[in-house]
Amino acid sequence: MEAMTRQEEDQITGLFEAYASGFDDFDAEAIADCFAYPCTIWQFGKGNVFADAEELLENVEALLDVYEREEIVHSTFEVREKILTGSAAFVTLAWRQEREDGEAALEFICHYALMEGPDGFAVATVFNEDT
Repeated sequence: MEAMTRQEEDQITGLFEAYASGFDDFDAEAIADCFAYPCTIWQFGKGNVFADAEELLENVEALLDVYEREEIVHSTFEVREKILTGSAAFVTLAWRQEREDGEAALEFICHYALMEGPDGFAVATVFNEDT
């Protein structure tokens, strides 16, 4: 493991800020742009592999429909842990997704495996904690 440079820290924070903004804006393409392909999302003990953005977009749009029904308008995250090793990073975030009145609609933990590519870091794998 190595210490992250300020540039790497900023790049990873920027990635998750863009990811959260995609949810806040109900912009499935902005969310999909945060991923490297193929990618895997693990939830409820089951992994789903998405070969490309088109496959992931279908999943993200369904998730955004749930957010709309739950009236989620704002997503925030707190970094719990960050580890960098070579061209991979592992990040744990605590998420809070709120309704217009500030009430929490969802709160959960996600673990992310990131890979560094020519355009910076992107999400390769998501592990959603079962809550």
